[in-house]
Amino acid sequence: MATLTVSALRTGKPRVLRSRAAGKLLLLALFAAVLVPFLSRWGGGSWPHALTVSLDRPLTTASDWVIDNRDSHPLFLYFLGHVSNAVVLAVRAVYLTLLAAGWAGVTAFGTLLAWRVAGPRLAAGTAVALLACGALGMWVPTMQTLALMVVAVLASVLVGVLLGLGAGLSDRLDRALRPVLDTMQVLPAFAYLLPVVLVFGIGVPAAVLATVVYAAPPMARLTALGLRGADPEVLEAVESLGATRRQRLLTARIPLAREELLLGLNQTIMMALSMAVIAAVIGAGGLGDRVYQALASVDVGAALAAGIPLVLLAIVLDRVTAAAGAGGTRPRTIGRSYALAVTVAVALAARLLGALDWPAGWTLGIAAPVNRAVDWMTGHLYSGVPVVGGTADWAGHFTTWVLDPVRDGLQWLPWWAVLLLVAALAWPIGTWRTALTAVLAMAAIGVLGVWEPSLDTLSQVLAAVAVTLVLGFATGVAAARSDRVDRALRPVLDVFQTMPQFVYLIPVVALFGVGRAPAVAAAVVYALPAVVRITAQGLGQVDQAALESARSLGATGRQQLWQVQLPLARRALLLAVNQGVVLVLAVVIIGGLVGGGALGYDVAFGLAQGDLATGLVAGAAIVCLGLMLDRVTQPTGRRAKKGA
Repeated sequence: MATLTVSALRTGKPRVLRSRAAGKLLLLALFAAVLVPFLSRWGGGSWPHALTVSLDRPLTTASDWVIDNRDSHPLFLYFLGHVSNAVVLAVRAVYLTLLAAGWAGVTAFGTLLAWRVAGPRLAAGTAVALLACGALGMWVPTMQTLALMVVAVLASVLVGVLLGLGAGLSDRLDRALRPVLDTMQVLPAFAYLLPVVLVFGIGVPAAVLATVVYAAPPMARLTALGLRGADPEVLEAVESLGATRRQRLLTARIPLAREELLLGLNQTIMMALSMAVIAAVIGAGGLGDRVYQALASVDVGAALAAGIPLVLLAIVLDRVTAAAGAGGTRPRTIGRSYALAVTVAVALAARLLGALDWPAGWTLGIAAPVNRAVDWMTGHLYSGVPVVGGTADWAGHFTTWVLDPVRDGLQWLPWWAVLLLVAALAWPIGTWRTALTAVLAMAAIGVLGVWEPSLDTLSQVLAAVAVTLVLGFATGVAAARSDRVDRALRPVLDVFQTMPQFVYLIPVVALFGVGRAPAVAAAVVYALPAVVRITAQGLGQVDQAALESARSLGATGRQQLWQVQLPLARRALLLAVNQGVVLVLAVVIIGGLVGGGALGYDVAFGLAQGDLATGLVAGAAIVCLGLMLDRVTQPTGRRAKKGA
């Protein structure tokens, strides 16, 4: 009785959607029955060579032209050369300023800034974090990374705000920018590092500009969102007072979008920091270079010694910018002039005492003990553990029982069957346009001539997403149903969400070695916090009246979860799936550096060898793969929002 009554709480809309989905699947099956006899003539699993287009020659020609004209063409001499010089001078100026302030001045400024924004608690955390960077022997690399990030974030904010202003004030520009921003966010960093290096060479300018390409889109999106979400009544009131369009923008729209702008700044900083290690591949230096070099030599201790300051820097910047966005009405405890005066006084005192550099005697070396711990884990946990087996055994079993069958199954399917499968997944939960987009994106992968490595990457993404969703949904449900679990998970999720992508590879390599399974494990760890948060938030926002009605009818906790909370949180769960797919894809590609192979390896190989064709083709295939997965997992949520 309880089950029937609780089910009655659900509307008839899901039933209608299911009937529509069944009708679309039936129509697609009839279409396939007519089309398959003709498609089967094109062969089996591999993509037909006659349907491929080689981009090697035009991309190689473009690469050769850039190399031949980099020192003589006016475009390089009078524009790109000046941009490169401006970036170098800006980064050098910030870096020299930080060194001139000394470790005491920088620590004092960071502490006082955090105190002004959020109070003494965050100030104490900021001081501890900065001192920890020095104690680990990473003060100079931290300042190098901070200087690079300051310039990159300022440039990203400037570009993002300009694009966001245009998109927020013009519907036509918004529609034109949307696919560009989508591509910038989906395209893996390694793919566009190659053309940037080709134009600017190895060094700081290429690193900064690659970071801007990666970090500017969230600022642009959130700026446009804030401008478009401004209260129309306030805008009408300002307009009725005779304000010009420029005055309305400066006095009404931008102030009303303050929260979105600060959130965009927060996201831009986080994405710029996540690029710190990736940019080290092209000469960015700093902490990223230390992590990258340590990973290349599998020196987990050295990688962790540089990775910890990266995480601490990310957490401090995340908390400070988040507090700035949330504390607009909180009284300031420290004035600007006071904070600046104290910083200058501390910096001058340190200079007079000759204590600008971090004292060598205050350094704590953790690389050796960490490496000993890793050796112990390798000897005791890596293999040969009774009953449960070691981490290497787990990685081998996961590869043999999950990754290999999924990859072999996808590559065994005829190419046209894969396209029909994509259509069958996308059309029932979306429109024919979303299904067509997904199919064309998948077909473009075959046309580019990277069908098999793309299916290999897809198999890793599917396996990682499956593990992520199982763990994420289970953990999110537990957090939504228990305040104690939620409080215990919050700091863990905060730390995991602020860690740069490369840092996840450090413990994964230590525990699992190299291969496809470690790449999947790193992707799961990276995507899990977002899935847990979105799931817990969606379940927590379910209408309490529906839950009270279910309880009054005698429904058990399990019935409330399966028949009320999960159906009503369907939109949030779909968003969790979508975000899980996007985040997993980002790290699976980076996993190419630790033996993941497939498209990730092609992108890394193209960058290492200067092979523009291999790197860009693999990067374009990743964009197509991300577009297909996005359309398969998210069209319903978009349509629902439009219709709301």
